[in-house]
Amino acid sequence: MKLHFEFSLDFQAAAIRSVTDLFRGQEVCHSTFTLLRDTTRASQGFIDNGVGVGNRLRLINEDLLHNLQDIQLGAGLKVDTQLNSRDFTVEMETGTGKTYVYLRTIFELHQQYGFTKFVIVVPSVAIKEGVYKTMQITREHFEFHYPAAMGYRFFIYDSSKPEQVRDFASNIAIQVMIVTVGAINKKEVNNLYKISEKTNDVKPIDLIVQTSPIVIVDEPQSVDGGLEGRGKEALAAMQPLCTLRYSATHQHKHHMVHRLDAVDAYQRRLVKQIEVAGMEVDGSHNRAYLRVVAVKIKKKRPVAVIEVDVQQKGKVVRKELTIEEGNADLEQETGRTLYANLRIEDFGIGRRAGERGWVRLSNRQQLLHEGESIGGVDESALQRQMIRRTIREHLEKERRLRPKGIKVLSLFFLRSVDQYRAVNAEGHPLPGASGPVGRMFREEFLAMAPAYPELFPDTTPATLALLADEIQGGYFSIDKKGQFTDPDVDATGELKNEKSRDDAARAYELIMRKKEELLDLRTPLRFIFSHSALREGWDNPNVFQICNLRDMSSERERRQTIGRGLRICVDQQGQRVRDPAINTLTIIASERFEDYADKLQSEIQEQTGLIFGVVTAEQFAAITTRAADGSLVHLGAAAGQAIRQHLIDQGYIDAHGKVQDALRSALSAGTVNLPEAYAGQTAAITNLLRSQAGRLDIRNADAKRLITRNKQIFASPEFQALWERIKHKTTYRVEFDNERLITDCIRELHVEMPPIPRTRVQFRTAEITIDRGGVGTKAREDSAPFPIDEHDIPLPDVLTELQERTKLTRRSIGRILLECDRLKDFARNPQRFIEEATERINRVKRHALVDGIRYERIGDAAYFVQELFPDGELVSYLKGSVATPNHGIYDRVLCDSGVEETFATELDRNEAVKIFAKLPSSFKVPTPLGDYNPDWAVLVEQDGRERLYLVVETKGSPFADDLRIRENDKITCGRQHFQALADSQPDHPIHFKDKVVRVADIFNPV
Repeated sequence: MKLHFEFSLDFQAAAIRSVTDLFRGQEVCHSTFTLLRDTTRASQGFIDNGVGVGNRLRLINEDLLHNLQDIQLGAGLKVDTQLNSRDFTVEMETGTGKTYVYLRTIFELHQQYGFTKFVIVVPSVAIKEGVYKTMQITREHFEFHYPAAMGYRFFIYDSSKPEQVRDFASNIAIQVMIVTVGAINKKEVNNLYKISEKTNDVKPIDLIVQTSPIVIVDEPQSVDGGLEGRGKEALAAMQPLCTLRYSATHQHKHHMVHRLDAVDAYQRRLVKQIEVAGMEVDGSHNRAYLRVVAVKIKKKRPVAVIEVDVQQKGKVVRKELTIEEGNADLEQETGRTLYANLRIEDFGIGRRAGERGWVRLSNRQQLLHEGESIGGVDESALQRQMIRRTIREHLEKERRLRPKGIKVLSLFFLRSVDQYRAVNAEGHPLPGASGPVGRMFREEFLAMAPAYPELFPDTTPATLALLADEIQGGYFSIDKKGQFTDPDVDATGELKNEKSRDDAARAYELIMRKKEELLDLRTPLRFIFSHSALREGWDNPNVFQICNLRDMSSERERRQTIGRGLRICVDQQGQRVRDPAINTLTIIASERFEDYADKLQSEIQEQTGLIFGVVTAEQFAAITTRAADGSLVHLGAAAGQAIRQHLIDQGYIDAHGKVQDALRSALSAGTVNLPEAYAGQTAAITNLLRSQAGRLDIRNADAKRLITRNKQIFASPEFQALWERIKHKTTYRVEFDNERLITDCIRELHVEMPPIPRTRVQFRTAEITIDRGGVGTKAREDSAPFPIDEHDIPLPDVLTELQERTKLTRRSIGRILLECDRLKDFARNPQRFIEEATERINRVKRHALVDGIRYERIGDAAYFVQELFPDGELVSYLKGSVATPNHGIYDRVLCDSGVEETFATELDRNEAVKIFAKLPSSFKVPTPLGDYNPDWAVLVEQDGRERLYLVVETKGSPFADDLRIRENDKITCGRQHFQALADSQPDHPIHFKDKVVRVADIFNPV
């Protein structure tokens, strides 16, 4: 197989032009300089005329600045007012061909201006190998399109071969030197800065300086060297003609000339679309779980943010807590006895760049770093489910894509090598996938493969066993003995020392040099296992599934992980297949897809500086218009500022450019007010604003209005008569049989309570959407839940737990548990049993209270006042309210559901209804289950004479089983309340109607 490269992609051509146009006006030329003649190499047959050839720039800085400003204006970028350096930034999203773009830029710069000397500086061995491999497989492509560049030379700098640098300086053809920053950033040890006999006692760096190279920096945020800046110093030491910086995540943006960010790439489908199969665990609260989310500085003091399981309103929920000082008692913080004696003794932030914060637990003397956790569901059980889901996703896609000649690859990220390959007692690695994850993968594949006979026609056990070994492989760092090893990395995944870099290099060489072989359908390997060392520097266009079996320890993890599989896939001829229906990357994640999307948006904003939903003047300045001579020109900076200020004045954006609700409303209604001076660009400006506003579902601000009372109806005798019947307050008392209560509780747990399931896992899949409004999700499907067997679950004190939650005596609780015959359920899932038993016992208690409740009217002095109905204080949006001008107390009624909207409309149209009011939330009837708020008060006239004064309860279903049981019990209490009022005033009857859906229901006999 040969990978094919496309020459006519507009988005790549735009990135190339953004650099070549910097030198517009430059003539084709070069410089020469004198080299000391190398007699040794000349005697060995090497041509050495002692002349060096370098790049030459004729433009002055004013020319460069003028070209730069034209480029920035046309690209909608901030226009620089001065040239601070000759460092230029190109931002290209991962997977859009960044390496191809800067390599082709080399040939364009040679063709247009004669430049021949280029140095590519990369941060790691992985990227070095990737660039070198790309140059190998693109040689034929570039020599076809640039015949004048035939014979160009590229090489990887080797500090033991300084003569390479002399050849670089003297050769008249295009010269490309690829070098890692580690080989040039330390003057005291790097041979680049030392005199060598092989360069005639000249320092190699001095030869490079003489050539005035154009330096291309791949991933400059990693090359520059952070605060110490050794990488920057090494780049400056080459005294380049200019420096071109390429990355998707620039830390410092020097003179931006091009931007193809994550939103552009995703919306234009230049990369794979993303879907997330997020894993949600139900019933996983049987162990003391704790995860360290972050340790950070707040108000000049460190605080620890942890995730724990908290007792809340009868349920256990997972939530984040902020701990402000050490010796925090987690049993007290969570309200759960499972955390007894578990305390946070101390915590702190990393002292050096890249180090993670930590939390120390006192009872275990255990140190947890950010992203690490204890407790919760058994990790291996969750990993098995994720592996199973990945294999299924892979085989389903392979069944669909193999006939199209597309090979499907899946990538697993592990925490450490021993998860994939185990070691024996002597520390020697065992053969094959012998680690726990490797074994799980093998077992799950063997169980699933027979269901795919079109992929595996020979499904005999022996054949499948052999295939299970061939289709998977581990790509890890390799030590000098040829064994897999874990690299020493910091929190960001950077290799810390020379040994780790050397070990990683051996693995990268293997991966990079077999890229085409890996894409060949005849190569069995399909499932790739690796670890953090491969988070950058390696990817493959046919990775369709990524399963991350590691904790997300860094806020950079999601974007880096996705980047390994974003490239558009290729077929067996090496051609890109740009069918959107095929190019979908599935992420199997250990978190909810909503959380994944939220954190991905945070990462994009943090790494790229992109702020979703913000409008800039530069975007308007880049809009084109037709000049008097018919040519297209940009609106320009002044126009961009004028349009932006107009939007601020209209309240469409704030002073920082953030889109406001008023703009979304105006866009929705088609009423955006734009400056008259730019009427010809209305469509372009509106489209730009629409792309920035996002898809947020907000209320229409223009539809907001004040609700007012219908004064005539409110003051009418009919309403006064209705109010007189319902305004009085009551008190209640309760009587119930204790023995019957216990008997009913036993029956409820034994017969009615459903079986308590084991802890279950469910995958919910959603498509990730990315636009200028933000990162969102579109739910697609939910898998069936999978049970997980948990062993050695600690059993809490069930008597104490139920006593606290139900307020029954321990003796009563003990009798209920012994006679209900459900303790096996308690052993299977103690937390779920306690929650379910609590709800069931409290439900029986509620029924007992309701059955024995008796209401009495307090007296004439206790009543609700009519001021419960305010005038001019309610705000309504047209959506969610209905007009009621005929019989309603207000001209509009706020409704909580479609049922209420329909009911209110029918009330206002029905001639038999004289007056009605939706009772305010402050109209509350006390019950032992909490306050009850009835829905409606209605006056109906029948046959022109008889009047019914009603309190009506509307519900979307007429069946009590469809109501929440607790709410239904409150309604029963409400009926007793109004019956007590009716009994206390026989001359002023009031009737209670519940389960009403339509107005016709209230005319049934009362």
